[in-house]
Formats: sequence, structure tokens, C-alpha cells
Amino acid sequence: MMKNKLVMIMAILLVAITLVGVIAVIVVMKFNGDEGKPKEPTAEEIVAASVEIPEITTNLASGDFIRISFTIQTDSEKAKEELEQRNFQVKNIIITELSELKAEELKGKAGKEKLQESLKTSVNTLMQEGKIEKVYITSSILQ
Repeated sequence: MMKNKLVMIMAILLVAITLVGVIAVIVVMKFNGDEGKPKEPTAEEIVAASVEIPEITTNLASGDFIRISFTIQTDSEKAKEELEQRNFQVKNIIITELSELKAEELKGKAGKEKLQESLKTSVNTLMQEGKIEKVYITSSILQ
């Protein structure tokens, strides 16, 4: 009988310790859940890691021409420096991409978003010190 009581007490203690451990893990995960997620950059951080591409005027495949400028957001200061050094390559990519498009393809939100994504992908192939986060069209005149 004494043995049964001892086994029962040990089982109760084991269940209680397991329960306390599970509750502790849940509490820790709940309060530290935000730290695992990357925080959104502030406006100052975005500006510090962005490069302005001055206005470019070029012909489109449809015979129209476009005057357009961009701001390219990188993921770090080092990536920004690299992008500034590769300015001529970036302009070449932009002109090449635009020369393959028709005016109709650039009209509307969907056309501009497609161009931004295409440029992001193309410029990212050049990058060695970081990556392009987003390409913004800062001005655009299509004629």
C-alpha cells in the first residue's frame, strides 16, 4: 500500500511539473513573439538606404516616348553604396526594359507595378552587397 501511494505521489508531481513547464513555454512564446519578426524600417531608414535615379527619357517599342524617374530602396547602406556605383548599369537596365514595352502596357496601376517588379528583379541580379527592396516610380510622363 505504501508503494502505491509513493507511485501516485510521483505521478502527480510529474504531471504538475510538466503542466508548469508547458504553461511557462506558452507565456514566454506569447510575450517574445514580436521579437522574432523583423520590424518595418522607419522613414529615415528607408531614405538612408534609397537611391534616386534621375529622369530618363527613352523610346518605347510602340514608337511613343516616356520620361520617367525612380527611387530605388535597398536593404542596407552598403547596398545603397553599391547601387550608386552601378548607376550606369541600372540606367541601362531601365532603358532596355522600357524599350521592350508598348505605351499600353505602362498605362494604369497594373502596368506600372509590373515595370517596378521587373526592374527590381533585373537590378537584383547585379547586386552583391545587398538587395533591392522596392522600386518606386517618382515621376512619369508618357507621350
